[in-house]
Amino acid sequence: MKHFARLRSGIDCAPVLDEIGSLENAWDRATGRQSKVRVQREALSIPLRGRRMSAAGDVPPRDVQESRWTTLSRAFPHTRAFLKTFASAQDGALGRAKLVCLPPGHRGYPHIDRGLYYLPRDRYHLILQSPRGSFLRAGDESVCMAEGELWWFDNKQEHESVNDGDLDRIHLIFDRRPARSTSTTEAVAPSERAAS
Repeated sequence: MKHFARLRSGIDCAPVLDEIGSLENAWDRATGRQSKVRVQREALSIPLRGRRMSAAGDVPPRDVQESRWTTLSRAFPHTRAFLKTFASAQDGALGRAKLVCLPPGHRGYPHIDRGLYYLPRDRYHLILQSPRGSFLRAGDESVCMAEGELWWFDNKQEHESVNDGDLDRIHLIFDRRPARSTSTTEAVAPSERAAS
């Protein structure tokens, strides 16, 4: 496969799901993505790291390079530790990150992540909850990702997702900018202590 690489499986996702569950109305706290990003209108999200607009000036939002932790991310210390450990182990800089919930019967519509921000960065999905598997298509390839798996995928290709199950599909989606030019499929998985 050229657009996907499974980096790791068997990750204990319970601590991240517990953090989501401990925050009352977690999915209702940030709803801007549904109204501003048309292709993601059916997805709910919890932003953990976002673009640093204070440093943007006249740069369009999709070209802003700097990322920062959100205030809401303070309620997710385990998730933050996982992300920091992964980026450090990969010898790269952590970019944007969010928890995303796709309710049953909903989808992420076909799109390409465009903008200067995305060009040098790799995209990852940690599958937190998806009992029947998570369908994701990128370009001419598709995969069914399982709970506890960490995947890289090529978000510079047109991609889409569908939840045809009967439970919420929850992913941790994040970006990393490599410190040097390396093959994504050769990346070292995050340490076990950050995922357990």
